[in-house]
Amino acid sequence: MVNHLWQDGPLNGNTLGIHHMSGPNVQFMGTVDFVSGKVVAITSGGGSRVTGRMVHGVMNAVSWGIMLPLGTIITRHMKAVRPKALWFYLHIICQCLVYVIRVYGWATGLKFGSDSSGVQHIPHRNIGIVLFSLGTLQVLALGLRPKLDHKYMIYLNFYHTLCGYTMVILGVINVFKGIEILDPGKEWKNAYIGVVLTLAATALVLEVLKWSIVMKERRSTTDSHINGVNKVDEHEVAKPDKRV
Repeated sequence: MVNHLWQDGPLNGNTLGIHHMSGPNVQFMGTVDFVSGKVVAITSGGGSRVTGRMVHGVMNAVSWGIMLPLGTIITRHMKAVRPKALWFYLHIICQCLVYVIRVYGWATGLKFGSDSSGVQHIPHRNIGIVLFSLGTLQVLALGLRPKLDHKYMIYLNFYHTLCGYTMVILGVINVFKGIEILDPGKEWKNAYIGVVLTLAATALVLEVLKWSIVMKERRSTTDSHINGVNKVDEHEVAKPDKRV
């Protein structure tokens, strides 16, 4: 009795190429009894494992690849929305929700890695570890946040912003690496590309609007200052000379 795994891979001339290590390539398995010449059982071996990988991928794509960039957009472009602290609380809620999902994604990623010691996705794993470490530091920084007028606040803001943008870039990269590993089909990759382009376009439009408003306010302030100076000069010129 032999357990047999059917595979399908590329052919380069007369040379067999490497088949995929996920998706249907780990699902089609059968147990063959050579004594009777019959297939005793055909199962979708690893079906639950594939489902677990898909859940891992979807949750991390939502947290790292969608919610994290969205939280960054909220922080940068919602500060003018009333009430004044709305952007801050939305940012905190988004960051905490993302971190909860991250914990699950990180734990399942380590579990899948330990279960498949023969297959190593080193870049995907290492980026995931870096992302989880930075995310943990970001959450811990919430409890260490000083008052707004504290002398070290400027350094904390710089660190928080730098870590945030680094996580956004690495998160998107790692989502694409995860899609390549799962190989769920082109429609999944195309869908995520559409999400990334939508978020990028939204951020770009908001950035342009923000700077157009800033430049308009600066011109208005400059014009008001010039008009004020001119009025003072006119008043001095029109003032009568009281000297005898």
